[in-house]
Amino acid sequence: MGRYLPIGGSNIFLYFWAIASYAECMPRRREGRLVDLEIDILGAGIELQAAEDDFYGFALAKRIADRAGATALTAHGTLYKALSRLAERGLVESEWEDPSIAAEEGRPRRRLYRVTGAGVVAYRAESEQRTVLAPSPRSAFA
Repeated sequence: MGRYLPIGGSNIFLYFWAIASYAECMPRRREGRLVDLEIDILGAGIELQAAEDDFYGFALAKRIADRAGATALTAHGTLYKALSRLAERGLVESEWEDPSIAAEEGRPRRRLYRVTGAGVVAYRAESEQRTVLAPSPRSAFA
């Protein structure tokens, strides 16, 4: 099952089974389902796209934080890995902006994203499924 491993030659040991990412009982993503961050990305992306056509990572992180009422932004490494997974599934597409636009504004080029039609369908289906599966708060006390 689990095992203890010494940390840096000290008398401190780490029990690997107790760490969630190493636990065999850790639940995994169901095939075809979206995780919470991916749902947030698609929802915020659809909103940004309606207002501005394309969107970029920092604007997306700000919108996700605004929607959640959070004060901190999603970590860039987390956000871009999720965007990459969504792109592999065909739910978002991306392209680099024109270098002259970035040069005029004196900043690096942005990677611009768009939620695809398949992304909109996946977002709506997942949102509906989560709404149906989520029990109402009152039903727990009825």
